[in-house]
Amino acid sequence: MKAHLKTIEIFLKSSHFYRGVRLTFAVVTPLILFYFIGDFEFALPIVMGAFLNAPGDIPGSLKRKVNAILISTALTMLIFTIILFCKPYLPLLVIVMAAISFFVSLLSVYGFRASLVSFSGLLAMVLAFAVEKETAEEILPHVLLMGCGGLWYLMVSFLFRKLAPTKDEVQFLSETLTLIGEYLQLRARLLTKKTKRQELMQEAFVLQSQINEKHETLRELLLLERKRSGRSHYDEKHMLIFISSVNIFELVEAKHLDYNDMDRLFKDRKYLKASKNLNKAMGNQLKTLSDLLIKNDKVSDSDILLDSLSQVKKNIAQYIEDVQLPKAREGALVLRNLYDYQEHIAQEIRAIRRVMANVKDSSKVSLKRQDTSKFLTLQEYRLNVIIQNFSLNSTLFRHALRFTVAMVFAFVLGTLLDIRNTYWILLTIIVIMRPNYGLTKERSKDRIVGTLIGAAFAIGIVLLTQNVIVYAVLAIISLTLAFSLVQQNYKSSAAFVTINIVFVYSLINPDAFQVIQYRVIDTVLGASIAVIANYVLWPSWEALNLKNVLVDALKKNQKYLIATQNLYHDKRENELAYKIARKEAFLAISNLNSAFQRMTQDPKSKQKEFQLIYGMVTLNQTMVSAIASIGSFIINHKTTPASKEFDALILRIANTLQSSCSILNDTPVDCETTSIDIEKAQDKLMESYHSLSRARDEDILKGETELDTESLHHLQEAYLISNQLIWLKTLSENLKKATIKFHDVI
Repeated sequence: MKAHLKTIEIFLKSSHFYRGVRLTFAVVTPLILFYFIGDFEFALPIVMGAFLNAPGDIPGSLKRKVNAILISTALTMLIFTIILFCKPYLPLLVIVMAAISFFVSLLSVYGFRASLVSFSGLLAMVLAFAVEKETAEEILPHVLLMGCGGLWYLMVSFLFRKLAPTKDEVQFLSETLTLIGEYLQLRARLLTKKTKRQELMQEAFVLQSQINEKHETLRELLLLERKRSGRSHYDEKHMLIFISSVNIFELVEAKHLDYNDMDRLFKDRKYLKASKNLNKAMGNQLKTLSDLLIKNDKVSDSDILLDSLSQVKKNIAQYIEDVQLPKAREGALVLRNLYDYQEHIAQEIRAIRRVMANVKDSSKVSLKRQDTSKFLTLQEYRLNVIIQNFSLNSTLFRHALRFTVAMVFAFVLGTLLDIRNTYWILLTIIVIMRPNYGLTKERSKDRIVGTLIGAAFAIGIVLLTQNVIVYAVLAIISLTLAFSLVQQNYKSSAAFVTINIVFVYSLINPDAFQVIQYRVIDTVLGASIAVIANYVLWPSWEALNLKNVLVDALKKNQKYLIATQNLYHDKRENELAYKIARKEAFLAISNLNSAFQRMTQDPKSKQKEFQLIYGMVTLNQTMVSAIASIGSFIINHKTTPASKEFDALILRIANTLQSSCSILNDTPVDCETTSIDIEKAQDKLMESYHSLSRARDEDILKGETELDTESLHHLQEAYLISNQLIWLKTLSENLKKATIKFHDVI
């Protein structure tokens, strides 16, 4: 019970619920105001305008949000006007409807915010069918009032932002900490769950994508606003938490272990238990901090991570005592490197704790304003972007065609069969249909199940009471919850939308059962059309669309590798460039992970060469982690100068990645050459580690068992650099082989 109450409390304090309240306020206020004034007919178009232009109000910079709502308002007014004037002429209406469906849906090529503006335009087209206005004298005032509704919603959005300016930042920071906490705990399970690693890796792909998406939104929320308006105390705190979350994510990524090697070194799993428990403890700590951020509660003084860290140290000592040096050296170095990364993660978590506890000596953000723009992913809005997508090779172009055919078919079918409220079928298609089959199918199931649940609840209420006040209260509550849950739980959102529609109609029309009946039938029909269209018409099977995503991942991995090489040569000069390359590589691998997840949702018969593609995704992911492992060590330790053998191996790996890109693009291979023999360079790097090991063995024989920190770091550096580079070379070669096979097969 306590856990449920805590969940409800966090939800009610979340920005998702705040967004639902904001929309409900924007919709209900004009209804109440004009009802008391006595001009209720003016309220409906204003409410419609507010409702239609709410989708573009998503977390982000104020400028982008205002632009999205203003463009959405102009677009919905234009579309509404065109549809209302064309309604008396059925052939013309069908042509206009097809043109609007195609071109407006194609606006999605400009990114997520543009896709929501596109959704508003398509929603306006459908809702225009529900409005009975025939003459210009009726249409134009209605459309102008809709425009006022859009501006009214913009005012409401601005007011709510002023009342809680950091609500979105806190929400995204909280969700990011929760996801990273879950990721840490998943990585803990990967250490010992030998038989479930493929399943766990697929879960890891999903979490990585979600964390990268949150980080991208936070960059816009924090960096763009900070760049324009300076920093406040809360901005400073949130920026520090964000930077720590990015550092933690990189550290977790950097410790993508060679699990086959771990299985070889630690046949007895007890030596991994302390490291596993530390990961779990850090994950729980991040989840706790996530909840405290939302609830705005105080951070407790107790710090459980210190005890877990000491247990890992004791475990390493126990391993050395049990196995004995020099036999224990390789395993001990692996455990020690793992401990170093976990210690740095714990330090970042403790830094977040200090920031949230308002400790005075918390560090300040030192990122220069001119550098912040380099971390932002800017969306191009040139006409050329749409022109480039005018091809059947474009997933969004095929989706626009498919969507247009589905909409026209549903409208013509509804007209021929004289289906009541045909626009409900069209509305279902708009809400459900997505560019890929898997997501469309999933949303269809959630929509149908949610509609049935909502209908069952509404029937129960109607049977219990015919009180219009109860209907009005439930309509308001269900509207708030529907928009609060639309991103988090689509099934529940669909249920509350159905409840809202039923009770709104019940206030107008006493025959609620008829409303429920048509609502369920139209939802099932619209969902069926959407799924069938996605399967039959110009389908976008992910296995056939992976080439560009793979090429991008390979290129960004190559740039990340070169940036890491430069970092090793001059840490102070190249750290910013390294972090930018790291961000781009993480985003590229996130896009690849997302594409793979979409492929798993496709029908089994369309998942061509599943294991091959899974292997390529895993190899790319492992490469990012191996590069991050080297980069993270360089940043967090004092290192020796980079050798020419190091540079030669980096060049070989970069050339192999370039060759893989050339194979996928069917272009000639153009790579730099080196005069150094790669095998000899590889042996020399390993020899530097073995030389340090032999020197250490001699010290042990002399009775010098204590190892100073500098010597330990040199030993760790030699072991990590040589092993990670050789591993990267093997990974790049395996990736090239897989790329050749992928190119030949698909």
